[in-house]
Amino acid sequence: MRGPALPVTWSMSRHCHAMSFAYPGTLRDALIEAVLDGSKTTTTSLLEEYRRAHESIRPVGTLSVPIDSGGRPVCVLRQMAIRICRIDEVGAAHARHEGEGFRDVASWRRAHEGFWSSDEFLDGIGTRDLRITDSTEVVCERFALVQRLR
Repeated sequence: MRGPALPVTWSMSRHCHAMSFAYPGTLRDALIEAVLDGSKTTTTSLLEEYRRAHESIRPVGTLSVPIDSGGRPVCVLRQMAIRICRIDEVGAAHARHEGEGFRDVASWRRAHEGFWSSDEFLDGIGTRDLRITDSTEVVCERFALVQRLR
């Protein structure tokens, strides 16, 4: 999950950005381990996250460095594909490659909607008025592990 992972938190260079999955704690740590063991190769964010942070979506080929719960860089990821779509258009393959054991799109959606409805997430993006519907736009990203840093 991007917030599942949150939008880029700070820029390391023009084409390499630090990024984080979820918030510090158990979920972030599990997502980092899934990236490192190869079971997580996709992530999903709300397009609204980018809008509220005034961030642009990174182009294919961009390098990102996920940080762990302690703020330490973990690895380098290369952006392989990006797709903006409605949440009801997310497919089973994308959900499965999130590395969280989702058996189907319905379980993926329930988990993501739960995260995006959490007080922590809503406070983080600065609104309590967010409503997830079938037409909510999401950013589906596919990435590849380039290098481990720890």
